[in-house]
Amino acid sequence: MAGSFKRKDGFDGEKLMSLPQKVLKDFVKKYPALFNIYITQIGYFPKASYHYKERRKGCEDNILIYCLKGKGYYIIDKKKFEVIPNQFFILPATEVYMRYWADEEDPWTIYWVHFTGNDIASFNTSLNIGLFKGPVQIPFNNKALEIWNNIYQNLEMGYSIENLCNATFCLYNMIATFLFPDKHVVSEQEDSPDIITTTIINMKNNIEKKMTVEEMAGQHKLSSSHFSSLFRKATGMPPIDYFIHLKMQKACQYLYANEAKIKTIAMDLGYDDPYYFSRVFKKYMGMSPEQYKLNTNVRSQM
Repeated sequence: MAGSFKRKDGFDGEKLMSLPQKVLKDFVKKYPALFNIYITQIGYFPKASYHYKERRKGCEDNILIYCLKGKGYYIIDKKKFEVIPNQFFILPATEVYMRYWADEEDPWTIYWVHFTGNDIASFNTSLNIGLFKGPVQIPFNNKALEIWNNIYQNLEMGYSIENLCNATFCLYNMIATFLFPDKHVVSEQEDSPDIITTTIINMKNNIEKKMTVEEMAGQHKLSSSHFSSLFRKATGMPPIDYFIHLKMQKACQYLYANEAKIKTIAMDLGYDDPYYFSRVFKKYMGMSPEQYKLNTNVRSQM
């Protein structure tokens, strides 16, 4: 059992993202066929000493956890399981008591993802995902890690319909590598970044700055109008709107981490006026920064 010092997260080198619930619900309602299942949270906890999570009323999401190193444990109802390297388990959405934690002497390193859908129960039944199935031993699943990184990096670029669709479709692929490892063939492919991808990466690397369309277009030696047309065609929105979208996504990460005041977050994202930042945030996310911060603290997390 976990020691007296318990942590939900906060591990050196960790990656953690919780997707805005309003954005997800809006897209699921508008495009139900595209989001039969979808990611709600995603993370990576390296050597997660004292990691401990208790869910007295279960979880409304499916939870997939892949143990890369070390070991850990989980309890469903009153049944306990041990998890060792290259084992994974999926806890289906349930109201049954559960808890999971890292071994004290050899804490696990885990990749994990929460996902759900309007008919998640049928999804689980169809794939025989049950509460008491226990951990499954598989060969080292490098392909799943590649897909996980693709999903995470993609979501870091913002919550556009394209990014969320890509994450959802990749989720199916990642799940398949665990459930049907002998059917999955690893294929290696690397494409050169195009103008749009390069621009988005540059936006992300300069998230704290104020950028103009002229500056973005100039980096590719294009006219502002031609560049804007290319960007809108590829992403569905103008360059500046997309840049703001990335800023708001980053703001969500800061608010989720609960580490800074809203004024500080605004300054870190290039907004001198925190009140203007709050108005922009509410326009894009459907709620104020204060409300989002409260909601993410209330919602049960990994």
